[in-house]
Amino acid sequence: MSLQDPLSDLFSRIRNAQMRNKPIVSSPVSKLRENILEVLKNEGYIRGYARTKHSSGREELDIELKYDDKGPVISEITRISKPGRRVYSGVGRIPYVHNGLGISIISTSKGVMTDADARDQKVGGEIICRVF
Repeated sequence: MSLQDPLSDLFSRIRNAQMRNKPIVSSPVSKLRENILEVLKNEGYIRGYARTKHSSGREELDIELKYDDKGPVISEITRISKPGRRVYSGVGRIPYVHNGLGISIISTSKGVMTDADARDQKVGGEIICRVF
């Protein structure tokens, strides 16, 4: 199966699994997906993730979702930059998500990081998504 936008697929899998209160969701492996999941793990939005290899040789990422008393920790995860319309931002124009309560994940020349880290390191880049 060919995916046109693998990151939107990842975010949809996470949203759909959280609507059904699933503890774990799987997604195909890619470096960008792993980098985004690492940011989500460091910021406390997911419990963790692991690579699993199937007998057919195919690898997947098993993402352990995080819930609190009220429901899923991630209440909103939205793709900003899409394949048809890339959204780039300089360091001075990186948007705040819900006045700093959420995060933006940005792909920079120094790697994938949160909006706060990008401001600290004074780098801009492609705004991949926002999480709240």
